[in-house]
Amino acid sequence: MKKLFRRRDFLKQSAYAAAATSCAALTGVEVSAKDKKMPFEISLAEWSLHRTIFGKKLDHLDFAKTAKNDYGINAVEYVNQFFKDKTTDRAYLADMKKRAADLGVRSVLIMIDGEGALGAADEAKRKQAVENHYKWVEAAKFLGCHSIRVNAQSSGSYDEQLERAADGLRRLSEFGARHKINVIVENHGGFSSNGAWLAGVMKKVNHPRCGTLPDFGNFNLGDGKQYDRYQGLKELMPFAKAVSAKSHDFDAQGNETNTDYRRMMGIVSAHNYHGYVGVEYEGNKLSEPEGIRATKKLLERVRGEMTAQKEKRS
Repeated sequence: MKKLFRRRDFLKQSAYAAAATSCAALTGVEVSAKDKKMPFEISLAEWSLHRTIFGKKLDHLDFAKTAKNDYGINAVEYVNQFFKDKTTDRAYLADMKKRAADLGVRSVLIMIDGEGALGAADEAKRKQAVENHYKWVEAAKFLGCHSIRVNAQSSGSYDEQLERAADGLRRLSEFGARHKINVIVENHGGFSSNGAWLAGVMKKVNHPRCGTLPDFGNFNLGDGKQYDRYQGLKELMPFAKAVSAKSHDFDAQGNETNTDYRRMMGIVSAHNYHGYVGVEYEGNKLSEPEGIRATKKLLERVRGEMTAQKEKRS
C-alpha cells in the first residue's frame, strides 16, 4: 500500500484441477457459484472503505455488518492494516468471527502488507519476512478464510527477483499448507505487475497452496509504463484462487472507464473460475459507498449477461 495508508503503491489451471469438491477445499476456489448456476460470487474488499475506516467513521469490527446490510454482500476480504495490532488477540479475532458468522457472512481472505519482502536479497531478511507472515496464516485459519494475500516484493534483476520471490513464497506456502491456508500473490507493483514474471514465479514455486490474486487494475510497471491488463489476466488466471475487480471511475452507462469488465470476466470464465470476485473501489470521483455500489452493479450486470448467454447455448 502506498506508504502505510495506500495499498497499491508498493510497490495450469490444469495442474491444480481435480474433482470439483476436493479442488475447492484445497485451493479456496468456491463451487457455490457453480452449484447455483452462477458464473461467480461477489465479495467486498475492505480497502474499498479505507478512507471511511481511517477516518474513524467505521470500525473494522463492523465491516462484515456493513458489507451485508449496506451493500448486500455476503463475503468479505479483510485488510491487515485495520487490525494489525490484534493478530494474536484471540478474543478480538473471535469477536470478528462471531460477528461475521451471525450475519451469514463468509470471511474469504486477509490482504497482508508491511511484513517484509518475501523476495529480499538478504537471506536472513527473507527468512524473517516469511516468519512475519506466520501469524497471519494462523489468523486466517482461525477466521475461516481460505487464503492470505501477500506481495512478491524483491530486488535485483528480473531473474534474480523471480528466484528470490519464489524461494520466499515456497517457504511460506509450506507453512500455509500445514494450516490448509493458501498463499496468493497479487499483481501489486514492481515485477509482480508483469504477468509473465508472476506466472513464472508460480511455476517456479510449484506448490498447490501458492497461487495468484489477479487484480484488474494493478498492472502499472512504473515510469509511466503499463502492462497489458488483459494479457496479464490471461497469464495469471491459471493460478488464480481469488480475483479482484478493481474500479476507479464509471461512465454514464455504468461501465468502468479503465477496464472492460465483460472482456475481463470472459477471461476469468474461460479459465473455469467460479470463486469470489472482489469489489475493490479505489476511485475519487464517487464516494466510497457510491463506488462500491457501482462496481457491484456492474459485476451483477455482467454476471446476468454471462448466465443468459450460457442458458441460450444450452
